[in-house]
Amino acid sequence: MPEAATLFKEWSGYLKPEDLARIETAYDFSKNAHNGQFRASGDPYISHPLAVANILAQLHLDSQALTAALLHDVMEDTEVTKAEISKKFGKPVAELVDGVSKLDRIEFETKEEAQAENFRKMLLAMARDVRVILIKLADRLHNMRTIASLPQAKQTRIAQETLDIYAPLANRLGISWIKQELEDLCLRHMHPDVYYKLAQRVAKKKTERDKYIEEVAGILSEKLKEYDIHGTVTGRAKHLYSIFKKMERRKVDFDQVYDVMAFRIVVDNITECYKALGVIHSVYKPVPGRFKDYIGLPKPNGYQSLHTAVIGRHRPIEVQIRTAEMHQVA
Repeated sequence: MPEAATLFKEWSGYLKPEDLARIETAYDFSKNAHNGQFRASGDPYISHPLAVANILAQLHLDSQALTAALLHDVMEDTEVTKAEISKKFGKPVAELVDGVSKLDRIEFETKEEAQAENFRKMLLAMARDVRVILIKLADRLHNMRTIASLPQAKQTRIAQETLDIYAPLANRLGISWIKQELEDLCLRHMHPDVYYKLAQRVAKKKTERDKYIEEVAGILSEKLKEYDIHGTVTGRAKHLYSIFKKMERRKVDFDQVYDVMAFRIVVDNITECYKALGVIHSVYKPVPGRFKDYIGLPKPNGYQSLHTAVIGRHRPIEVQIRTAEMHQVA
């Protein structure tokens, strides 16, 4: 974890100087409040709230959210009160810290999927401000990154809870990178043998996979140019948990699912989205029933994109097509 001063410098890229000054004050306050406290890893406790704030900074959250992230454990673990936080940092920050503290008190005792959904709804209902959920997700992500210091039984329990409650919440909010990292970390600690075997096999195929992604991206880029469509094409392979679930669901071997590739095409406007879709379907054969138009019918959370699946050189390819504005919203 980088030093606080290094992170503050990075955050200054999008925060105002007065906001950054308030965050630095919150860091000093939290550091003093947690003085003498250590994590299971042996690190000073302040390393955790600083890491949580940094995760939120990657999402470009505002200064109130970052301030609350730095203070999110002081009411639970120190003598600091909500009134003190409100007086020093303002009522909105105090409400955020209080909201996270209330979520921390909820006990999850069931693995039933229906019950897990009820818990997720309860969390969303309790958090009057969505930033409370975002702080909690960042808190859980850093805890999962550093979970190896805990006893194995506790690792398994926390990982299962993360898989049931927090990864789906991240997905519901459209933060796919947090969802994917949480799922991969859960797999690593719940099924370490499977995780490391998959990681090894994915690494072994990496050169071949990267070459294939580059080849397909090149073909799609050229075809878009032919039709005077201005766009960027990027590709990636599925993450480990996604591969694991597909193997489980289809009851097939790694070689039959590892190379499901996902490509994203970002174009200038909505008309070009549909033109690009036609170009892709002219190059590769579409998979029946796998086309979804989230531009004409956006998801409830506002997400917009065209999704299609095609067969490219005997391999399945998933493609998302959207405008730059849609990509920013996503």
